[in-house]
Amino acid sequence: MSADDSSTGDDATGALFGGEDTPARGKAYEVLARKYRPRRFEDLIGQEAMVRTLSNAFETGRIAHGFMLTGVRGVGKTTTARLLARALNYEPKADTKGKKGKASGPSIHLDPPGEHCDAIMASRHPDVLELDAASRTGVADMRDLLDSARYGPVSARYKVYIIDEVHMLSNASFNALLKTLEEPPPHLKFIFATTEIRKVPVTVLSRCQRFDLKRLDTGELAAHLGSVARNEGANVSEEALALIARAAEGSVRDGLSLLDQGIVQTTDGEEVSGAAVRAMLGLGDRARLLDAVEKAVSGDAKGALAEVREQVAGGADPAVILKDILDIAADISVAQVTGDDWTPAGPADWANRTKALAQRLTPAQAARNWQLLLSGYGDLQVAPDPATALNMVILRLAAASTLPSPEEAARMIAEGARPPGKDSPPLKAPPQVPGGIHSFADMIAMMDATREVALQVDTERFVRPSRFEPGRLACALAPGAPAGLLGRLKIFLESYSDLDWTVEEAETDAESMRERERREKTERIEAAMQHPLVAATLSAIPGAVILDVGQMPPPLEIEPSQDDVASNIIPLKTRRPA
Repeated sequence: MSADDSSTGDDATGALFGGEDTPARGKAYEVLARKYRPRRFEDLIGQEAMVRTLSNAFETGRIAHGFMLTGVRGVGKTTTARLLARALNYEPKADTKGKKGKASGPSIHLDPPGEHCDAIMASRHPDVLELDAASRTGVADMRDLLDSARYGPVSARYKVYIIDEVHMLSNASFNALLKTLEEPPPHLKFIFATTEIRKVPVTVLSRCQRFDLKRLDTGELAAHLGSVARNEGANVSEEALALIARAAEGSVRDGLSLLDQGIVQTTDGEEVSGAAVRAMLGLGDRARLLDAVEKAVSGDAKGALAEVREQVAGGADPAVILKDILDIAADISVAQVTGDDWTPAGPADWANRTKALAQRLTPAQAARNWQLLLSGYGDLQVAPDPATALNMVILRLAAASTLPSPEEAARMIAEGARPPGKDSPPLKAPPQVPGGIHSFADMIAMMDATREVALQVDTERFVRPSRFEPGRLACALAPGAPAGLLGRLKIFLESYSDLDWTVEEAETDAESMRERERREKTERIEAAMQHPLVAATLSAIPGAVILDVGQMPPPLEIEPSQDDVASNIIPLKTRRPA
């Protein structure tokens, strides 16, 4: 095959995967994240719902004047914005005789590329302006932009403003934008992109058509990375692809960047192994982590500890190891619910071993393990030595395996029974566990009885209850609430009741328990300061402050003697009330 033939083949293959044309030999290398950037809506992965909605809107002519694209980093917000700008301004290219094709209007079908497509994708079209709100947040910048919006496009059908990270705009900028966004001129379209949709004012959101770009699941992303690797002629193992997909956390761009890094771990066509990717990312060996989990849930603390310590000694990050173990714990619970329908990314051995663990544990045991690991992950973040903290989490997990399952413990408490196989000594009196969870107070009491100290503290500090009924808890979270608190509450409630619980955020004027205690304390102090005697005392003692006001003790019972009665003198002779 000639050099020309080879180049043609590369170009055709690159187009198949929606990337830029493969650069000729001798040019600068183009990273995979740019080379395989989608150039058509059909190339977008995992965004079928958005593409279907846009396709219907374009076919019926019901095209919004403002679009809001939201999602985590690397899911394709900027690329989708450019594709949308192309679709709004799509015009077929002129033929070889210079005659332009008929442009019937905006089109979501972008193959072959139209007159404006190349310039828009390269960010150099005069009618498609891309702005980064992070660097142009001021109201003066927004007013300049809106002043220029009055003028029509130079060559395209619409003037399109793409504003990235729109949540970074100031309040004054949003206010300046509102009037134009509500009644834009017919030649103007807005496309916004953001990773923080909650920071965008509702007044702006309500004037836009919103699309939530979803992150890819691990299996879907691993399959896409495998296609790219084969297109690049790289030999990447299934395990390596699964590890890269997991590390990318649903971001296609991050996955392609890590694949780029992984391909150069070997040369001469050698396979990129899972071990090479683990070393590159500082990951633990998932097969050995499964060994560690199997040993821990079997009560083999020494064996489980040895597995993780060896991996830390080999260079794996303790925090990453614990995160991977958390993933295994979550997979176990999912596998328990979905059974044979559960098909994770990675070698079949991983799935088989995870399913075997799911069969060994009860749902409540799996939930308890997740809680232990999640609590330990928080401890690891603040521990002076992460490796030591990881060891303690593994030991905690192994110790929990020797305890009765939550289901068995509940039965034992209800019946006052001894653990199976234990004839002596007799059990200590168990803690008084409430008979059920029928209110928010019952839930707090259950946490206290079951020694869920960390969860109880977080609940009392941050949870503002709005509505509590069987199977449903609606609440707001106070500022500073730890991530995942609602999920921890759901797991706890389902572990100690027979219901499936919905735990959701809701607007409320209620206070958390700690907030109410602080308010009541402040009110007591303020009331005490109004008393003349207290006010005089504070004035007489410079720098004196009231720390708290306790409740009045019960009245003392006085026992006067006969002489005291005769002399009208009652001594301070007291005794405690019965």
